[in-house]
Amino acid sequence: MKNYGELLKEHRKTKGKSLLEVEKATGISNQNLSRWEQGKVIPSIAFCEILADYYEVTLDELVDHDSSKKINISNSFNNNSGNMNIKF
Repeated sequence: MKNYGELLKEHRKTKGKSLLEVEKATGISNQNLSRWEQGKVIPSIAFCEILADYYEVTLDELVDHDSSKKINISNSFNNNSGNMNIKF
């Protein structure tokens, strides 16, 4: 599985865009874009929304998120041993 930085770079390359072209079109500095693509910093959801719109993908596609996966969380707020299945 690719990390988010690799995915962001892949979307940019698929569109045939340079960091400067993405900066001009989105207003996001190429320094930030570069740091995100290198995995040094995680972009905020607001920036992800801008990039998803620009690359014409969903947020899930932007970060390769499979929304059908379930996460099991133990219920630690009471004394029962039940698990909750939460779908994100």
